This record gives sequence, structure tokens and C-alpha cells, in this order.
Amino acid sequence: MNIQNPSAERDYIPIADHGLIGNLRTAALVSLDGSIESYCVPNFDSPSIFARILDKNKGGHFSITPTVPFSTKHNYLPSSNVLQTKFLNEKGVVSVTDFLPRLENGESTHPLLFWLIRRVEVVRGAVPLRVECAPAFNYARDPHATQIVPDDTIPLSKQNKVNTSHSPLTLDLRFLPESLLENVPVPEVPLETLDLSAKGHLGLAAQAELTLVEGQRVTFVLRIAPEHRGNGGSGIDEEQAELLGLNYQVELMAGAHKMRPKDDPVMTSELLDHLFVSTNNYWNSWIRKSTYQGSWKEAVHRSALALKLLIYEPTGAIVASPTFSLPEYIGGTRNWASWIRDSSFTLYALIRLGFTQEANGMSLLYMLPSAPYMDFIFERLKNKNPDGSLQIMYTIHGGKDLEEIELLHLDGHKGSKPVRIGNGAADHVQLDIYGELMDCIYLGQKCRLYVIYDLYFPTYNQYFVVVVANYKKPDLEVRGKERHFTVCILTATWKSLRLADKRSLPCPRRLEWLAARDDLYEEIMHKAWNKDLQVFGQSYEETDVLDSSVLIMPLVFFMTPSDTRFVSTLKQILKTPERGGLTSNNLVYRYDVNKSDDGVGGEEGTFCLCTLWCVEALTRAGEYERPLLQRAVAMFEDFLLYLNHVGLCTEEISESGDALGNAVQGFTHVTLISAAYNLSRTLANQRSV
Repeated sequence: MNIQNPSAERDYIPIADHGLIGNLRTAALVSLDGSIESYCVPNFDSPSIFARILDKNKGGHFSITPTVPFSTKHNYLPSSNVLQTKFLNEKGVVSVTDFLPRLENGESTHPLLFWLIRRVEVVRGAVPLRVECAPAFNYARDPHATQIVPDDTIPLSKQNKVNTSHSPLTLDLRFLPESLLENVPVPEVPLETLDLSAKGHLGLAAQAELTLVEGQRVTFVLRIAPEHRGNGGSGIDEEQAELLGLNYQVELMAGAHKMRPKDDPVMTSELLDHLFVSTNNYWNSWIRKSTYQGSWKEAVHRSALALKLLIYEPTGAIVASPTFSLPEYIGGTRNWASWIRDSSFTLYALIRLGFTQEANGMSLLYMLPSAPYMDFIFERLKNKNPDGSLQIMYTIHGGKDLEEIELLHLDGHKGSKPVRIGNGAADHVQLDIYGELMDCIYLGQKCRLYVIYDLYFPTYNQYFVVVVANYKKPDLEVRGKERHFTVCILTATWKSLRLADKRSLPCPRRLEWLAARDDLYEEIMHKAWNKDLQVFGQSYEETDVLDSSVLIMPLVFFMTPSDTRFVSTLKQILKTPERGGLTSNNLVYRYDVNKSDDGVGGEEGTFCLCTLWCVEALTRAGEYERPLLQRAVAMFEDFLLYLNHVGLCTEEISESGDALGNAVQGFTHVTLISAAYNLSRTLANQRSV
């Protein structure tokens, strides 16, 4: 049982002990003890207002926690991204339900409300609670002003709200108290300011201490305050309406609703109930479109729901993770910001789940959504670099400026400094992105998402020049010296030719592509192969360094999974680091940081992505060598044990089994879906033989 003892000096919560909520614009990380630990508004790439996970004292938080010892449970509602936290002890149970509203499909007459909603309800007994809302604007760099003022936005408004302002952003925290049982009074919420300057905060916070009993509910709503507000309500309360002979709910409140703009509705119990139901229905109806019937369905669907949270709906961009600068080794420096890349793998995973069309046959990926996403790709092709190349990552709006900045005032998670935003690797040369781009176009056309020729031909002509001109040059897969990385240089030519052949597209420079491919194949087989170790090395320059990224060779059709060289490399990777391999406790390291200079320094954990690539490699090789298939099942089952309590993946796992790196990591969930699909299908085929 997870027993919590609340105290004034709250320490860091482990990275794994968080759930994620979102609205396809941004996302919030919610800890097991009821604190919003990471939240950027209004978008994924906006400066944070809560970042307690990166600095426990001054990062900013919004917490709802009992003031007495309690145990805690955390779960998503079934087939949903609505998160519920329960606090339990002998004297009572309280439930906190967190969500960012989404409109139910087809409800297009109402705007999306950018509210963070936290519904607190006592299920049994009585529970004393402490609520703290302590925003820290612009990554806790800027001061703000806080006021507690009368709330003119809620009917029966004899209560206050909190206004917190930092130009150009103003937040307000409102609440709606309710009684759900007869003879139970409506709870009171005594808001007051809280001075946390001793901990480094640059403005006042707000707090409330209250005791709720069974049948009482309080819903807290944090939002960006609208610039132009309508009338706050009817101007009179229920008692006054009764004296005037008017029906408060029907006549007066209906009029008040009409007086307000649609993006600033009157906050009523009915509205909050509607937002909860429509948000839950949105997630339920979406995941029901999945056609996946294989094994490990629960983990696969949770991964799909997690991926959905990482879509930036206005442009269709996919964020690698909603968090930033979480360490790959506690106390170390490996904590770089998130990427926007690896799109073809995401498309592949979603297609495997059947998210290719809406029920009415419209050509839209329900998951992605695809048309905006392909537009996002197409716009990047129109806005190439002066030399015709692409960046390896962009902002969610398509921008190229990802200046890397160190936030030295933040302590970092458990002292893991420095905290960084942006990414200085944006201008690195990595030729594999062109292969991924071609695969994206191929998969998009496979689902009839785009007129292929309009996108394919200019792309083909441009990137033929880029890839063929550069495939013999070294690139920067990691932050160190340039090297000829085995994986980076093999994917682009293969996927471009595959796209043309599979889709019967023109390939006017086919002979040059083929010559480059054949030359590259021979070069890899000679220069990346270590005859003494019988493995493919990380690069031409360091064939004695193992790198588990070579496990994707059969996944990108470079060679068959039964090839003796590949199987030999796979079996070496499966050995423990002490015996020259990369696998520890059925988890796989990317490479040995003590042997490969990647320009970062420090230690790191095992990579979840590489572990799942290993499962895929074992699955494919296991079709020819049965013990490898059994190892694939064991490794995948073991990996599922390292998902957190609500089924989410981080980037890495430490030797002791702790979650490391950014959470929630999209590419890990993508690869989990792919690994489960292919392993389940292979096992089914084996049984049918």
C-alpha cells in the first residue's frame, strides 16, 4: 500500500508516479499525490506555469492533498484519458477527477474551452484537504501579481476567485461547491493568499483548507481569463428570484447564458457535468474505432490513447513528449528537450490499429488527424533550408527556431542539472529523416490521405539530390564528432526505392538510386561489420562499439532477419554489458556511454525504445529460430512490468527499475504498439501451422 504522510517539505515524486491529461493543444502531468507537476499553457511549447517536477520548491504547482496520512490510488476511467486519484484512510475516501475538456464528436457549435478541471468529491466519511495553486510563470523566471476578488462569473456568486496575472497572461481559479445529498450543506472554500517567496516563488500563491464530508463536491477550474467577459450571471440569487415569482433556473439563468460569449459560459453544475460527460465520451468513442484484436490489447489501447494526447491538433504535429529536461540518469546531465520526429513509425503503428477512416468513410485519420498532419509535412517541404535540406525537428507550429537555453535557476529533477528548453541538435545532419519522410508519404497514400504525385514528385527530385550527394558523408546521430552511423545512412535510399516500386511511381533516376543503394550496401557490409566480434558496429569509425539501433535493419528491409550477420549481432546485444552486450534484466541499452563519446557525458539508463526494437527483431528472427521467438515473448512481458501504474511509458529505465527520461514518451508507445502487433501476429501464425 502506498502510504503518504503529508508534510510542509514535500520531496520529488518519482517520474513514474504520474498520469497525463490533455486536450490536443497541451497536456498536464498529475502526480500520485494529487499535484499538477507540469503544465504549459495554452500550447505544448508555451512557457510552463507549473513545473514542480523540475524544481520542487519554485517550479510551480496546483495540488489537492489530504492533510492527514493517506494511501492513494490512480487510474484512468475505462477507455479514457480522464484521470482519477483516490485518497483513502480509515476515516474517509475522496476522489479527485482531472481532465482538460474535449468536445464530443459532432459538437462543433461550441468552442473548445481551455480549462483545467479538478473535481473533488468525498465518497465516504470526511477528509480534511489542503488546496494550493502556485503558478510560476515563464519557467519560474517572471514575477506575477495575485488577487483574491469577488467572483462575477458564477450564479449565486457570494464567493471569491483568484486572479493571477503576468503580462500578457492572466489566470483565474474559480470553484463551484455543491451538495449531492439531502441534509448535507454546500461546502465553504475559504480562499486566501500564500507567500512562498522563501522557496523562491516570485509572486503570491493561493490556498484553501477545507474538510469535505460524504455528499459534498467542489469543482476547481483554472483557465486563462478571457479578455472580454459577459455579464457574470442573472444579478440576483435564487431567494430573490423566488420573491419575484421567477423561476431561477429556467428564466433567469437561460437569459444569463445568452448574454455571455460562448468561450466564457456561465459556470454551472450542469455545464461541468456536460463537460465531464462529453470529454469522457470523446475518448471512449475514439478508442472504439480500433480494430486491434491481438494479445496485450489493454496495453496497446492505453498506448494509443497516450499517443492521441501528443497530437497538436491545429497543425497535426506530433510531439515526442509533453515534458522536457527530465534526466536519463538521476543527478546527471542527460536531460535534453523533446523532439518532433519519427513520424513514419507513428503512422505505421496507428494504421496497424485500424485508425485510417472515420465510420462515415471520410478520408481522415481519426487518430492523427491525418489531413492536417500531412499538411504539416507538406508545408515543411515548401519551407526547406537554403541548401534544400530539412531539419530533423521543428516546432509544433512548423518553426525552425529551437534555440537551446539552459534554465540555471531551476534545480532539475532530484538535482539533475541543467534544465534545458529548445534543442541545439535541430540543425544536425541525419540522413535517415529522408527515408522516414518517404515512408510517411507511402503510408499516407496507402490510406488514401493525399494525392500522392503532388507530394511525391517534388520531394523525390529534391531529396534525391540531398541524399545521393551526402550518403558518403558522416553525420551527427549523437552530440559528438561526426561519424558514418550505420543506421542513419542505410534507411534513406531503401525507403525511397521501396516507395516508387510499391506504388508504381516514376523513378527517372532509378539507376542512380540503385547504384547508390548497392554501393551503400557493400560499404555497410564491409565498413560497419566487425569480423573479430562478428557484429555490426555503431559506425564505420567504431565497429567495436555496439549500438542497438542496428536492430531496425530488418524493420527497414535492409536485410532479412535470418541473415547470419544480423542474428550474430542480435545475439551479442542480448548478452549482459559485463559480457560485451547491451542487455540487463531483459532491458536494452542504446550503447555503452563509456565506450562511445556522444558529447553529453554522464550515465544513462536502458532505452525503452531499444528494448522494444529488440522484441521486434527477436520476433522476426524467431520465425526461423524458435527459441528467439520465446525470448521475444519473455522480453515483451517483462517490459510491460515497467509500465507505470496507469500503463504509461517513460524514455528510459534505470538498473534498479526506476523510470527515467521524459514522460510520457511517444516513440516508446509507438514501438510498443508495433511490437505487440507483430509479436501477436507471429504467434498466431505459429499456432495455425
